[in-house]
Amino acid sequence: MPATDFSHFSPDLLAFLVELEANNERAWFADNKTRYETEVRGPCLDFITAMAEPLAGFAPHFFAWPRKSGGSLMRIYRDVRFARDKRPYKTNVGIQFRHEAGKDVHAPGYYLHIDPHQAFVGAGAWRPASDALAAIRQRIADLPDQWLAAKDAPEFSARFSLGGDTLVRPPRGFDADHPCIDDIKRKDFIAIAALDPASLFQPGLVERIADEFRRADGFMRFLCAAAGVRF
Repeated sequence: MPATDFSHFSPDLLAFLVELEANNERAWFADNKTRYETEVRGPCLDFITAMAEPLAGFAPHFFAWPRKSGGSLMRIYRDVRFARDKRPYKTNVGIQFRHEAGKDVHAPGYYLHIDPHQAFVGAGAWRPASDALAAIRQRIADLPDQWLAAKDAPEFSARFSLGGDTLVRPPRGFDADHPCIDDIKRKDFIAIAALDPASLFQPGLVERIADEFRRADGFMRFLCAAAGVRF
C-alpha cells in the first residue's frame, strides 16, 4: 500500500457536501464531478491509506482498503430503486474499516461519518445478519458479566453510546427477566462517539481517530468472539 502524507481534511470537503445537499441533482454533480474527485474522494482515499498502519497495530484483522469502489470508502450514489426519496446522491462521507471476514457494511467494523451537520466515529455491527445477530444475543445471555465489562468500560462509555434499533419485546427464546434483556433486544450493535467537526481540519487527525477506535477494544473483541472471528 503506497505511503501518504495525509494530515487532515480540507474545509473544501465539507463545503462540497453542503453544496451537494442544496443541489442534489445529476446535472449539478456532473458539472462538479472533478471537485468531488479532488476535494472528497481523493482526500478520503489518502485518509484510508494513512489509517492502515495504526489499524494494523490495534485491530490487525480489520482492513483499510483505499479503492475508488468496493473498498473502505462507501459509494456516494444512493440506491433509489425502491426508495420514496429519489435524490441520487448521499450528502455524507462514510468510511468503514471492515473485518477481513466481512463482505459488506453489516459486518463488524470501525466507521467515520462526515456530513454538513455532524461528524462521528462508530464501532460495531450495523444490522448484522440474522445468524450473527442471534450469536451476539446468545453470547450476551451466556456471559452477561463479560458483556457489561465491555460495554461499561470507563474509557469506552465515556465517549461512546450504543444506538440503533431495538425490539419492543424480547426475542424468542430469551428470558424477559434477564439482567441484560434491553441489550439482547437490540437489532444493531453499533456504538457512536461524536466528533468536533473542526478537528477534521486540524493536523494529527489519523492519530485522533485511531485513539477513538482503540477505546472500543473490549466492545469489538466481544462482537468478534460472538461472530467466531479473530480480533
